Amino acid sequence: MSQHFETQAIRTQAAKSGNREHSVPLYLTSSFTFENAEQAKALFNDEEEGNIYSRFSNPNSTELIDKIAVLEGVEDGIATATGMAAMFGSMAALLQQGDHILAARSLFGSTHQLLTQIFPRWGITHTYADINRTHEWESLIKPETKMIFVETPSNPGLEIIDLEWLGQLAKAHNLILVVDNCFATPYLQQPAKWGAHIVTHSATKFIDGQGRVLGGLIMGTKELIKDVRFFSRHTGPAISPFNAWILSKSLETLALRMDKHCENALKIAEYLEDHAELESVKYPFLKSHPQHDLAKKQMKLGGGILTFTVKGGAERSSKFINQLNTLSVTSNLGDTRSIVTHPATTTHSKLSAEERKRVGIDDGLIRLSVGLENVNDIIEDLEQALKTSK
Repeated sequence: MSQHFETQAIRTQAAKSGNREHSVPLYLTSSFTFENAEQAKALFNDEEEGNIYSRFSNPNSTELIDKIAVLEGVEDGIATATGMAAMFGSMAALLQQGDHILAARSLFGSTHQLLTQIFPRWGITHTYADINRTHEWESLIKPETKMIFVETPSNPGLEIIDLEWLGQLAKAHNLILVVDNCFATPYLQQPAKWGAHIVTHSATKFIDGQGRVLGGLIMGTKELIKDVRFFSRHTGPAISPFNAWILSKSLETLALRMDKHCENALKIAEYLEDHAELESVKYPFLKSHPQHDLAKKQMKLGGGILTFTVKGGAERSSKFINQLNTLSVTSNLGDTRSIVTHPATTTHSKLSAEERKRVGIDDGLIRLSVGLENVNDIIEDLEQALKTSK
């Protein structure tokens, strides 16, 4: 019997212990014992499945992986300590010296640093491609290109990439397609259905949903995850059992939370769209979004993130942020609490002014992660801050 997303998120659980617990317990142990020497040998030789050491696997991380695999529609996965460990692992485990990555230009700031500052040390290069110039992508593929890496929706520009087209491009050139699905979550979008081989998440964001713990996920085909598992086992980015337990429980309410995040975000975007104090507003399910039709095609709802640009640039944006009374000012997102971030001076501050301009991050841009408060209270705080920051 085929079950719906919400049921799968709640009922996919690890094997129970002999204590008949209803909710899977925490397994706060660094290692696991063997029944005898023969079992130890069999486990280390992959002749028998089971837990050895929590850097390798743990019932709590296994449950989290099993749930996300079902929800994303993929075969296997690895849970990591942070979202950036997942971004790094999804590339480092599958690439070697001389390989080339074709990446969407609009990426999270730390992912940009991986491509521009860290991987070049090991002879792994990249080329950026613009979302609005898809006709150029194929010409940017080189003989040494091995991977395509994208975010959709992108952080913070909310650019939407055609996953079906991208899947076909990757297949035609035998490339590994990696999609960061953090903003959408598997509830709103499943990139593997469109041809992605690897799907990554910062589980710290909407999957946790309450700003409590860090975590990352690398999900995909068994063949590729085998290499990622080897890499992760020996480099050690393992998620803690406690964080995995929290994130697995959080998935039980993901659909409910995302429905409300998206409902609030659309109402706020519609309210702000023609505001006299703003230059622009961007949200995937606004008809004014340049990829609105594409967003509707591959996303269930528009997500919990919107951006807007205040008139007056850097000085006005600072005044606006300082006038907020209810909304939080932090660099995180995907929380129950609404969060305002100024990308140019925080999450994307390491990009040059020219690099920020090319991905649409100007000094007046504000990223709003819409929470679960009453939407009228969120709007009221935004309105009073826009008025008092003139």
